Amino acid sequence: MTTRTAYLVLGMHRSGTSAVTQLLSLAGAELPENVMPGDEHNEKGYFEPWKIALLNDERLRAGGSAWDDVFAFPYRPLPRKDERAWLNRAMDLLGEEFGDARFPLLKDPRVTVLLPFWRTVLDDLDIGARGVIPLRHPLAVAGSLRRRDGFAEQKSVLVWTAYMLAAEAYTRDLPRAFVSYDALLADWRAQVRRVEAAHGAPLPNLDGRAAAEIDKALAPDLRHNAATGDLAALGWPGALAAKVLAWFEAAARDEAPSSAVLDEAAEEMSRRAAEMGPLVSPAARDLDAARSELRDAKAKVAVLEDTLTRDRELLEEGWRSTIQRLDQHREMLMAVEAQLDSILAEGDR
Repeated sequence: MTTRTAYLVLGMHRSGTSAVTQLLSLAGAELPENVMPGDEHNEKGYFEPWKIALLNDERLRAGGSAWDDVFAFPYRPLPRKDERAWLNRAMDLLGEEFGDARFPLLKDPRVTVLLPFWRTVLDDLDIGARGVIPLRHPLAVAGSLRRRDGFAEQKSVLVWTAYMLAAEAYTRDLPRAFVSYDALLADWRAQVRRVEAAHGAPLPNLDGRAAAEIDKALAPDLRHNAATGDLAALGWPGALAAKVLAWFEAAARDEAPSSAVLDEAAEEMSRRAAEMGPLVSPAARDLDAARSELRDAKAKVAVLEDTLTRDRELLEEGWRSTIQRLDQHREMLMAVEAQLDSILAEGDR
Protein backbone atom coordinates (compact mmCIF):
# COMPACT_ATOMS: atom_id res chain seq x y z
CA MET A 1 0.00 0.00 0.00
CA THR A 2 1.30 3.45 -0.94
CA THR A 3 2.19 5.49 2.14
CA ARG A 4 3.55 8.57 0.38
CA THR A 5 1.58 10.97 -1.79
CA ALA A 6 3.01 13.69 -4.02
CA TYR A 7 1.21 16.95 -4.70
CA LEU A 8 1.72 17.87 -8.36
CA VAL A 9 1.12 21.51 -9.33
CA LEU A 10 0.51 21.37 -13.07
CA GLY A 11 -0.05 23.97 -15.75
CA MET A 12 1.53 26.68 -17.81
CA HIS A 13 4.29 29.03 -16.69
CA ARG A 14 3.01 32.34 -15.25
CA SER A 15 -0.40 30.80 -14.53
CA GLY A 16 -0.45 30.97 -10.74
CA THR A 17 1.53 27.80 -10.11
CA SER A 18 3.82 29.61 -7.64
CA ALA A 19 0.87 30.91 -5.59
CA VAL A 20 -0.71 27.44 -5.42
CA THR A 21 2.61 25.88 -4.47
CA GLN A 22 3.17 28.40 -1.68
CA LEU A 23 -0.30 27.66 -0.31
CA LEU A 24 0.26 23.90 -0.38
CA SER A 25 3.67 24.20 1.26
CA LEU A 26 2.29 26.34 4.07
CA ALA A 27 -0.50 23.77 4.50
CA GLY A 28 1.95 20.91 5.08
CA ALA A 29 3.15 19.63 1.70
CA GLU A 30 6.94 19.44 1.60
CA LEU A 31 9.16 21.49 -0.72
CA PRO A 32 12.37 20.05 -2.18
CA GLU A 33 15.83 20.71 -0.77
CA ASN A 34 16.78 23.22 -3.48
CA VAL A 35 14.25 25.76 -4.75
CA MET A 36 14.72 28.58 -7.23
CA PRO A 37 14.91 32.01 -5.54
CA GLY A 38 12.74 34.95 -6.54
CA ASP A 39 13.72 37.58 -9.09
CA GLU A 40 12.31 40.74 -10.65
CA HIS A 41 9.57 38.68 -12.33
CA ASN A 42 8.48 36.91 -9.14
CA GLU A 43 9.78 38.47 -5.93
CA LYS A 44 8.06 35.94 -3.65
CA GLY A 45 9.93 33.08 -5.33
CA TYR A 46 9.09 30.33 -7.78
CA PHE A 47 9.21 27.34 -5.37
CA GLU A 48 10.61 25.32 -8.28
CA PRO A 49 13.12 22.53 -7.68
CA TRP A 50 15.80 24.04 -9.88
CA LYS A 51 17.81 20.84 -10.17
CA ILE A 52 14.71 18.99 -11.36
CA ALA A 53 13.91 21.87 -13.72
CA LEU A 54 17.36 21.54 -15.28
CA LEU A 55 16.86 17.80 -15.75
CA ASN A 56 13.45 18.46 -17.31
CA ASP A 57 14.98 20.90 -19.80
CA GLU A 58 17.59 18.32 -20.73
CA ARG A 59 14.95 15.63 -21.16
CA LEU A 60 12.81 17.89 -23.35
CA ARG A 61 15.80 18.66 -25.56
CA ALA A 62 16.62 14.94 -25.78
CA GLY A 63 13.16 14.48 -27.30
CA GLY A 64 13.59 17.39 -29.72
CA SER A 65 11.45 19.77 -27.67
CA ALA A 66 11.77 22.67 -25.22
CA TRP A 67 9.67 24.25 -22.47
CA ASP A 68 8.29 26.83 -24.92
CA ASP A 69 7.58 24.35 -27.71
CA VAL A 70 4.06 25.02 -29.00
CA PHE A 71 3.83 21.33 -29.91
CA ALA A 72 5.22 19.92 -26.64
CA PHE A 73 2.00 17.90 -26.26
CA PRO A 74 1.69 14.96 -26.65
CA TYR A 75 4.65 13.49 -24.78
CA ARG A 76 7.53 12.14 -26.86
CA PRO A 77 9.00 8.97 -25.35
CA LEU A 78 12.57 7.96 -26.14
CA PRO A 79 13.72 4.46 -27.10
CA ARG A 80 13.24 2.15 -24.12
CA LYS A 81 16.90 1.89 -23.07
CA ASP A 82 17.43 5.64 -23.29
CA GLU A 83 14.19 6.35 -21.44
CA ARG A 84 15.19 3.99 -18.64
CA ALA A 85 18.45 5.88 -18.15
CA TRP A 86 16.54 9.16 -17.82
CA LEU A 87 14.06 7.58 -15.41
CA ASN A 88 16.90 6.33 -13.21
CA ARG A 89 18.41 9.81 -13.12
CA ALA A 90 15.04 11.28 -12.16
CA MET A 91 14.50 8.70 -9.41
CA ASP A 92 17.89 9.45 -7.87
CA LEU A 93 17.31 13.20 -8.05
CA LEU A 94 13.84 12.94 -6.53
CA GLY A 95 15.34 11.02 -3.62
CA GLU A 96 18.03 13.67 -3.13
CA GLU A 97 15.52 16.52 -3.20
CA PHE A 98 12.73 15.05 -1.07
CA GLY A 99 14.29 12.26 0.97
CA ASP A 100 11.51 10.37 2.79
CA ALA A 101 9.03 13.26 2.66
CA ARG A 102 5.48 12.01 3.31
CA PHE A 103 3.91 14.63 1.03
CA PRO A 104 6.49 15.78 -1.54
CA LEU A 105 5.40 18.92 -3.39
CA LEU A 106 6.56 19.00 -7.02
CA LYS A 107 6.11 22.21 -8.97
CA ASP A 108 7.85 22.74 -12.27
CA PRO A 109 5.66 23.61 -15.27
CA ARG A 110 7.81 21.34 -17.45
CA VAL A 111 6.55 18.38 -15.42
CA THR A 112 3.16 19.02 -17.05
CA VAL A 113 4.29 18.11 -20.57
CA LEU A 114 6.59 15.40 -19.17
CA LEU A 115 3.98 13.92 -16.86
CA PRO A 116 3.95 10.38 -18.34
CA PHE A 117 7.68 10.31 -17.56
CA TRP A 118 7.28 11.63 -14.00
CA ARG A 119 4.31 9.38 -13.24
CA THR A 120 6.52 6.41 -14.11
CA VAL A 121 9.13 7.75 -11.69
CA LEU A 122 6.54 8.09 -8.93
CA ASP A 123 5.13 4.63 -9.64
CA ASP A 124 8.62 3.10 -9.48
CA LEU A 125 9.13 4.77 -6.08
CA ASP A 126 5.66 3.70 -4.87
CA ILE A 127 4.54 7.32 -4.45
CA GLY A 128 0.92 8.22 -5.16
CA ALA A 129 -0.12 11.52 -6.73
CA ARG A 130 -2.75 14.24 -6.48
CA GLY A 131 -2.99 17.07 -8.97
CA VAL A 132 -3.75 20.76 -8.59
CA ILE A 133 -4.15 22.61 -11.89
CA PRO A 134 -4.28 26.42 -11.70
CA LEU A 135 -6.17 28.28 -14.41
CA ARG A 136 -5.26 31.75 -15.61
CA HIS A 137 -6.53 33.50 -18.73
CA PRO A 138 -4.09 32.83 -21.60
CA LEU A 139 -3.88 36.52 -22.48
CA ALA A 140 -2.75 37.31 -18.93
CA VAL A 141 -0.10 34.60 -19.34
CA ALA A 142 0.83 36.06 -22.74
CA GLY A 143 1.27 39.50 -21.20
CA SER A 144 3.64 38.11 -18.59
CA LEU A 145 5.66 36.14 -21.17
CA ARG A 146 5.85 39.15 -23.47
CA ARG A 147 7.33 41.18 -20.63
CA ARG A 148 9.71 38.42 -19.50
CA ASP A 149 10.68 36.66 -22.76
CA GLY A 150 9.44 38.86 -25.58
CA PHE A 151 7.08 36.18 -26.93
CA ALA A 152 4.38 37.00 -29.47
CA GLU A 153 0.84 36.51 -28.15
CA GLN A 154 0.09 33.80 -30.71
CA LYS A 155 3.04 31.73 -29.49
CA SER A 156 2.16 32.21 -25.82
CA VAL A 157 -1.46 31.15 -26.17
CA LEU A 158 -0.42 28.07 -28.17
CA VAL A 159 2.12 27.05 -25.52
CA TRP A 160 -0.57 27.67 -22.88
CA THR A 161 -2.95 25.43 -24.86
CA ALA A 162 -0.38 22.63 -25.08
CA TYR A 163 0.30 22.73 -21.35
CA MET A 164 -3.35 22.81 -20.35
CA LEU A 165 -4.21 19.93 -22.69
CA ALA A 166 -1.35 17.93 -21.17
CA ALA A 167 -2.38 18.76 -17.59
CA GLU A 168 -5.89 17.47 -18.19
CA ALA A 169 -5.11 14.46 -20.38
CA TYR A 170 -2.40 13.04 -18.13
CA THR A 171 -4.39 13.32 -14.88
CA ARG A 172 -7.75 11.83 -15.82
CA ASP A 173 -7.17 8.85 -13.55
CA LEU A 174 -5.82 10.92 -10.62
CA PRO A 175 -7.51 12.90 -7.85
CA ARG A 176 -7.27 16.43 -9.21
CA ALA A 177 -8.62 19.93 -8.70
CA PHE A 178 -8.95 22.82 -11.16
CA VAL A 179 -8.37 26.16 -9.45
CA SER A 180 -8.97 29.61 -10.90
CA TYR A 181 -6.04 31.88 -10.09
CA ASP A 182 -8.32 34.91 -9.65
CA ALA A 183 -10.67 32.91 -7.41
CA LEU A 184 -7.69 31.74 -5.36
CA LEU A 185 -6.60 35.31 -4.66
CA ALA A 186 -10.18 36.39 -3.92
CA ASP A 187 -11.01 33.57 -1.46
CA TRP A 188 -8.36 30.92 -1.00
CA ARG A 189 -10.34 29.12 1.72
CA ALA A 190 -13.16 28.34 -0.69
CA GLN A 191 -10.65 26.99 -3.21
CA VAL A 192 -8.97 24.85 -0.56
CA ARG A 193 -12.33 23.29 0.26
CA ARG A 194 -12.72 22.45 -3.43
CA VAL A 195 -9.21 20.96 -3.57
CA GLU A 196 -9.81 18.81 -0.50
CA ALA A 197 -13.15 17.61 -1.84
CA ALA A 198 -11.62 16.71 -5.21
CA HIS A 199 -8.72 14.87 -3.55
CA GLY A 200 -10.94 13.14 -1.01
CA ALA A 201 -8.46 14.12 1.69
CA PRO A 202 -7.57 17.17 3.78
CA LEU A 203 -4.39 19.11 3.18
CA PRO A 204 -1.63 17.69 5.39
CA ASN A 205 -1.41 20.43 8.03
CA LEU A 206 -3.74 23.38 7.47
CA ASP A 207 -3.97 24.80 10.97
CA GLY A 208 -4.59 28.33 12.25
CA ARG A 209 -0.95 29.35 11.99
CA ALA A 210 -0.75 28.11 8.39
CA ALA A 211 -3.95 29.98 7.51
CA ALA A 212 -2.51 33.22 8.87
CA GLU A 213 0.64 32.75 6.78
CA ILE A 214 -1.42 32.04 3.67
CA ASP A 215 -3.45 35.21 4.27
CA LYS A 216 -0.22 37.19 4.15
CA ALA A 217 1.21 35.30 1.18
CA LEU A 218 -1.77 35.50 -1.19
CA ALA A 219 -2.05 39.27 -1.40
CA PRO A 220 -3.96 41.01 -4.24
CA ASP A 221 -0.68 42.49 -5.54
CA LEU A 222 0.14 39.07 -7.03
CA ARG A 223 -2.09 40.05 -10.00
CA HIS A 224 0.64 41.60 -12.17
CA ASN A 225 -0.95 41.03 -15.58
CA ALA A 226 -4.62 41.33 -16.42
CA ALA A 227 -6.15 39.65 -19.45
CA THR A 228 -6.31 42.32 -22.14
CA GLY A 229 -7.28 41.91 -25.78
CA ASP A 230 -9.41 39.47 -27.71
CA LEU A 231 -8.46 35.84 -28.28
CA ALA A 232 -10.43 35.84 -31.52
CA ALA A 233 -8.07 38.49 -32.89
CA LEU A 234 -5.21 35.98 -32.76
CA GLY A 235 -6.61 33.77 -35.51
CA TRP A 236 -6.72 30.00 -35.15
CA PRO A 237 -4.35 29.94 -32.12
CA GLY A 238 -6.73 32.27 -30.27
CA ALA A 239 -9.83 30.34 -31.34
CA LEU A 240 -8.30 27.06 -30.16
CA ALA A 241 -7.20 28.59 -26.86
CA ALA A 242 -10.72 29.99 -26.34
CA LYS A 243 -12.24 26.50 -26.57
CA VAL A 244 -9.74 25.12 -24.08
CA LEU A 245 -10.23 28.09 -21.76
CA ALA A 246 -14.01 27.63 -21.74
CA TRP A 247 -13.58 23.99 -20.74
CA PHE A 248 -11.27 24.80 -17.84
CA GLU A 249 -13.44 27.66 -16.64
CA ALA A 250 -16.36 25.25 -16.46
CA ALA A 251 -14.22 22.68 -14.64
CA ALA A 252 -13.14 25.34 -12.12
CA ARG A 253 -16.85 25.92 -11.46
CA ASP A 254 -17.30 22.18 -10.85
CA GLU A 255 -19.53 21.76 -13.90
CA ALA A 256 -17.87 18.52 -15.15
CA PRO A 257 -17.58 19.43 -18.87
CA SER A 258 -17.07 16.66 -21.42
CA SER A 259 -13.44 15.82 -22.15
CA ALA A 260 -14.41 15.32 -25.80
CA VAL A 261 -13.93 19.07 -26.32
CA LEU A 262 -10.30 18.80 -25.27
CA ASP A 263 -9.76 15.64 -27.30
CA GLU A 264 -10.93 17.57 -30.38
CA ALA A 265 -8.57 20.43 -29.49
CA ALA A 266 -5.70 17.95 -29.14
CA GLU A 267 -6.50 16.50 -32.57
CA GLU A 268 -6.38 19.98 -34.07
CA MET A 269 -3.02 20.62 -32.42
CA SER A 270 -1.74 17.37 -33.92
CA ARG A 271 -2.94 18.42 -37.38
CA ARG A 272 -1.24 21.80 -37.01
CA ALA A 273 1.97 20.11 -35.86
CA ALA A 274 1.95 17.87 -38.95
CA GLU A 275 1.42 20.92 -41.17
CA MET A 276 3.76 23.37 -39.47
CA GLY A 277 6.30 21.22 -37.63
CA PRO A 278 8.53 20.71 -40.71
CA LEU A 279 8.56 24.50 -41.25
CA VAL A 280 10.29 25.14 -37.93
CA SER A 281 13.88 25.74 -39.00
CA PRO A 282 16.93 24.26 -37.25
CA ALA A 283 17.96 27.85 -36.50
CA ALA A 284 14.76 28.40 -34.55
CA ARG A 285 15.22 25.15 -32.64
CA ASP A 286 18.82 26.09 -31.85
CA LEU A 287 17.65 29.50 -30.64
CA ASP A 288 15.12 27.84 -28.32
CA ALA A 289 17.82 25.55 -26.95
CA ALA A 290 20.23 28.46 -26.44
CA ARG A 291 17.54 30.48 -24.68
CA SER A 292 16.75 27.54 -22.42
CA GLU A 293 20.42 26.96 -21.63
CA LEU A 294 20.91 30.65 -20.83
CA ARG A 295 17.92 30.59 -18.49
CA ASP A 296 19.30 27.45 -16.83
CA ALA A 297 22.68 29.13 -16.38
CA LYS A 298 21.06 32.22 -14.87
CA ALA A 299 19.12 30.02 -12.45
CA LYS A 300 22.32 28.25 -11.42
CA VAL A 301 24.10 31.56 -10.89
CA ALA A 302 21.21 32.94 -8.82
CA VAL A 303 21.14 29.84 -6.62
CA LEU A 304 24.93 29.82 -6.22
CA GLU A 305 24.92 33.51 -5.30
CA ASP A 306 22.22 32.84 -2.72
CA THR A 307 24.18 29.88 -1.33
CA LEU A 308 27.43 31.86 -1.22
CA THR A 309 25.70 34.71 0.59
CA ARG A 310 24.33 32.33 3.22
CA ASP A 311 27.72 30.60 3.56
CA ARG A 312 29.51 33.94 3.92
CA GLU A 313 27.09 35.03 6.62
CA LEU A 314 27.62 31.75 8.47
CA LEU A 315 31.40 32.05 8.14
CA GLU A 316 31.35 35.65 9.32
CA GLU A 317 29.15 34.69 12.24
CA GLY A 318 31.53 31.87 13.12
CA TRP A 319 34.55 34.18 12.72
CA ARG A 320 33.03 36.78 15.03
CA SER A 321 32.15 34.08 17.56
CA THR A 322 35.72 32.76 17.45
CA ILE A 323 37.17 36.25 18.01
CA GLN A 324 34.77 36.78 20.89
CA ARG A 325 35.89 33.52 22.49
CA LEU A 326 39.55 34.45 21.98
CA ASP A 327 38.93 37.82 23.62
CA GLN A 328 37.29 36.04 26.54
CA HIS A 329 40.26 33.67 26.81
CA ARG A 330 42.65 36.60 26.65
CA GLU A 331 40.79 38.32 29.47
CA MET A 332 40.92 35.12 31.51
CA LEU A 333 44.68 34.81 30.91
CA MET A 334 45.23 38.41 31.88
CA ALA A 335 43.26 37.81 35.08
CA VAL A 336 45.34 34.71 35.85
CA GLU A 337 48.56 36.62 35.16
CA ALA A 338 47.42 39.38 37.49
CA GLN A 339 46.71 36.82 40.19
CA LEU A 340 50.13 35.24 39.68
CA ASP A 341 51.81 38.63 39.85
CA SER A 342 49.96 39.34 43.07
CA ILE A 343 51.02 36.00 44.57
CA LEU A 344 54.64 36.55 43.56
CA ALA A 345 54.58 40.04 45.01
CA GLU A 346 53.27 38.68 48.29
CA GLY A 347 56.06 36.10 48.30
CA ASP A 348 58.76 38.72 47.78
CA ARG A 349 57.52 40.55 50.85
